[in-house]
Amino acid sequence: MFKNARFYRLKDPLDMDGEGLERRLVERSFRPCGPLQTASLGWYPPLGGQTRALTHAGNGCVALCARRQERLLPSAVIAEAVDERVAEIEAREVRDVGRRERGQVREEVLLDMLPRAFTRSRQIRAYLDLVRGWMVVDAAGEKGAEELVDLLRETLGSFPVQPPRPAHAPATVMTAWVAAGRTPDGLELGDACELRDPRDERALVRCSGQDLGSEEIATHLRAGKEVVKLAVRWREHLEFLLDEDLSLKRLRFAGALLDEALEPDVEDEAARFDADFAILVLQLRELIERLEELFAMAGDA
Repeated sequence: MFKNARFYRLKDPLDMDGEGLERRLVERSFRPCGPLQTASLGWYPPLGGQTRALTHAGNGCVALCARRQERLLPSAVIAEAVDERVAEIEAREVRDVGRRERGQVREEVLLDMLPRAFTRSRQIRAYLDLVRGWMVVDAAGEKGAEELVDLLRETLGSFPVQPPRPAHAPATVMTAWVAAGRTPDGLELGDACELRDPRDERALVRCSGQDLGSEEIATHLRAGKEVVKLAVRWREHLEFLLDEDLSLKRLRFAGALLDEALEPDVEDEAARFDADFAILVLQLRELIERLEELFAMAGDA
């Protein structure tokens, strides 16, 4: 299950089938960092390292997963090693080390330390909704999502997508919901929000575990603050924090919904993945369709 969701509109239909996509992804499959590499990024099996397939299809969608590995070399550790080596040179040769030479020393230090540095890996999950023409990425920030999009673009040669471009400003719409104390059908206000003064972005208020209809919230709204993040429930199936860029954070699916997916004694990992993926896709597909209506995103192309 995704913890976040960032949406991208597919400008053109994908002009290849599942097998063709699989073959292209294999060309950029993940490989661990080499001794002198600072980072490595490639495609990884969505079902985990025990499988080989780099795609997984279901309900008109294709699941993907990128894996990034990087070597951990804190800048403070590098700086200390460079200082020590520069001090040795200056003491031995009785001269000052200039900026250019210091840069060369830093490169030598990196070459020495990289092969011995620890590595850290993370995965970025996504899926292509070929029925509705969206790509959904599990990334809390834009940078992580763009990393996967760029990798897919490099892999396929071309992959024209764009983030949502709503006709109605999300902050204005969410502010109206909170001010009125009600939301459109299917959505329900949660108990958290973030308010910001559009005249001064440093004037930020975060509220959690609070009645959004309270006088305290109303006072902030009267002072001109706008709701830029809002906790929302979707049809009692899904809770999330809606951001002003229309990304979803802190996704949490209802326990009852997950319990219905599979019998508890089913141990097949592929079957469990299929069940979870089906829930994820169907719920987000309906939610994105609703957001398209509310924020007038349907015309984007």
